[in-house]
Amino acid sequence: MAEPTIDTSSQPSTFQSTWVNNADPTALPFPRDNPPFALTAVDWHQLSITDAEFTPHTWQDLHELIASHQLDELKRWPSFLKAYLAWTAHVKAKYGSVTTYLLSQRLFWTPLNDSGAFEFEVKSPVPFADPHDYKILRNDWTYAVTEGISHIVVWSRTRLPVDGEGALTVEGRRLVEEFIAREFRNKAGEVVEGEKVMWFKNTTNLQSVRSLEHVHVLVRDVPEEVLKQWMV
Repeated sequence: MAEPTIDTSSQPSTFQSTWVNNADPTALPFPRDNPPFALTAVDWHQLSITDAEFTPHTWQDLHELIASHQLDELKRWPSFLKAYLAWTAHVKAKYGSVTTYLLSQRLFWTPLNDSGAFEFEVKSPVPFADPHDYKILRNDWTYAVTEGISHIVVWSRTRLPVDGEGALTVEGRRLVEEFIAREFRNKAGEVVEGEKVMWFKNTTNLQSVRSLEHVHVLVRDVPEEVLKQWMV
């Protein structure tokens, strides 16, 4: 199989460096009346301030937001949000969608269908049962968090059981919890649950990539060698 061609011009780091170092912190990467995707009041507020004016999420803050299902309150650094918007517009123009970019540039997966929730050839129909069927990646567009916290996304070829709103069913939570314990809690050396590892899955209304199954994982104070075992 030929090696995939990496599109360096579309890598998130290119856009991040441009906007983190932008000389005009009030500049927007899009016409105000035409953002690349629908923005919330929280997003607009983020776009109106500088990184210096924003306080990142602490571990306790993240825990409270996840536990209370206030996932819409998770924020990126203002400069990161601008970079994300610029990048989104770029990949939509070049690839047609963020999903297509992820499939060709990050996951290197070929779906069996062309639309809707993508299906893939799998080794096991059970989510997270076989390493071939999932990929663990660093989140290129991490939320703004304090030092020592890393944001990871687990992408799965198999779909998880969810309800009509896209929230995990009891069985879905069990599958994720078992995987998180095996892959993350144990390897992170977590003694008290939640001390080093937290996770969440967005409901459908909060997902920016709906056709690919994924779960967010946050870890803190984990040695770099352990992070490298997980993330590509």
